[in-house]
Amino acid sequence: MSEVTYLDLLHRADKPLVWLHGEVKSPPFSSQARREAGYLLRRLQKGEVLALPSSRPLPGIGARCHELRIRDREATWRIVYRIDLDAIVILEVFQKDSRKIRRTVMQICRKRLQRYDLEARNE
Repeated sequence: MSEVTYLDLLHRADKPLVWLHGEVKSPPFSSQARREAGYLLRRLQKGEVLALPSSRPLPGIGARCHELRIRDREATWRIVYRIDLDAIVILEVFQKDSRKIRRTVMQICRKRLQRYDLEARNE
């Protein structure tokens, strides 16, 4: 059997969103930022490859992990996600308050992924 590649993961259409944490709602998101987040998430579900300025990879969290970058009127939001074969897994939604992602956010995302992967193997 052939090995599944990263591009295979990207091009499987209509993947569900699996929310491990966070949500995108108004408030605290403005309605414009909420619509932008929804639009970008839908593009991911359809298998599109997003790049800067909308998305950037986060290899420090794990393979296939990225962050969506949403600019709001008074805040900048991040949605940390992973592209899986069968879903887009949402790990965290937070307001960006510094240049780097806080170490605690990175650790929390890694733990959520470990728990999610363990549960998926046990099903």
